[in-house]
Amino acid sequence: MVIVLLMQSGLQAESPRVLLRLDDNGMNHSVTMAIKQVADTGIPFSTSVMFPCPWYQEAVAVLQQYPNVSVGVHLVLNSEWKYYRWGPVLGRSAVPSLVDRDGFFPASTEEFLGSKYRLDEVENELTAQIERAMNSGLKIDYVDYHMWTAIATPELRAIVEKLAKKFHLGIARYFDEEYQSMFDVPIEKKEQEFFQRLANLTKEKVNLLVMHVAQDTPEMEALIDMNDEGMHSETKPLVAMHRSTELSILLSNRFREMVKSGALRLVTYKDLVKDVGLEKMKAPPE
Repeated sequence: MVIVLLMQSGLQAESPRVLLRLDDNGMNHSVTMAIKQVADTGIPFSTSVMFPCPWYQEAVAVLQQYPNVSVGVHLVLNSEWKYYRWGPVLGRSAVPSLVDRDGFFPASTEEFLGSKYRLDEVENELTAQIERAMNSGLKIDYVDYHMWTAIATPELRAIVEKLAKKFHLGIARYFDEEYQSMFDVPIEKKEQEFFQRLANLTKEKVNLLVMHVAQDTPEMEALIDMNDEGMHSETKPLVAMHRSTELSILLSNRFREMVKSGALRLVTYKDLVKDVGLEKMKAPPE
């Protein structure tokens, strides 16, 4: 059912602004199909696509159906799943300092920063990711950064800023957003914590709420995060449980009613680029 937003209501005009960003689109089929479910509700949100991943083409095909969704490039320099890995768009021979001996991105930010990566190769690879996105047929509004690696040092951050300027794109968290993520909230506390946060949003800034959703499928249940043993156990598929719980929250009647009533004013990066302007972007405080 499509949610009709009450943009003209006085309540909505006074309501806190929420920028809902769904990350890791195109990572695999289960993630993209979950984001499609959210898109089917009709709510405006932003989603960040991982263009080096094998499933990115499905994400492109899906997002072409939803003009209400603002699309960004999730800049990737890591590949964190055991048995499911990816490498650079340019290929291992073009950017050898960015990959391990098997041609995949390092699993963690720490591993990447401890390697002998070359800044020119970082710039070439991130350029290729953005160009793949721009050539996909999608309207690209912004960039952000998988696992924060692409902005982990001043030199890396400068590359992201340079490329955003070159391609006329916004940068996530450069619009003075108030950042929150549900990623590390325990599964059994996610729903309560989510709605508690919604009840305490600031009205002075845009509230950036980052979610990681996926359908609970065998594909998701097989994933093991090599950086976080707490996201997997021998008896429970915690990755799938975390992400499917966040999906169920966004599809819940309770959240749907908050949006329909105008208690939240949903905005996207497309809106911020238009209303604030790229020239007013500035890096968030360290």
